[in-house]
Amino acid sequence: MMSELLEDPLFNITIIVGLIFFLAGFMMYKFPPKKINYLYGYRTVQSMKSQERWEFAQKYSAKEMMKLGLLLAAFCLLAEISNFDNDVNLIIGLSLMILIVVILFVRVEKAIKARFDDEKR
Repeated sequence: MMSELLEDPLFNITIIVGLIFFLAGFMMYKFPPKKINYLYGYRTVQSMKSQERWEFAQKYSAKEMMKLGLLLAAFCLLAEISNFDNDVNLIIGLSLMILIVVILFVRVEKAIKARFDDEKR
């Protein structure tokens, strides 16, 4: 039973990518990039408009990454209850991973806009 679970792409994608997201978020939270750069951190047009936005985006995205990483890892339980073949589980796992990335991006961009929307006025 355990060997079957370890071969299930839904289990592997969700647990591995979820834990990577959590660890990356934790590292970004503990060691955020200090200055705006094009190499490391949450880098979007909105986050790079000012140093204040940059610092907010780094902390906020790191927290969201940790939460969403744990959520994605929890989806590994679906592998235990799904009766689909490996191809379907692969599609489900990849879809969940993409969905988590989209949710992360949307949440952080909305938070940046909500926090700094008054700068435009």
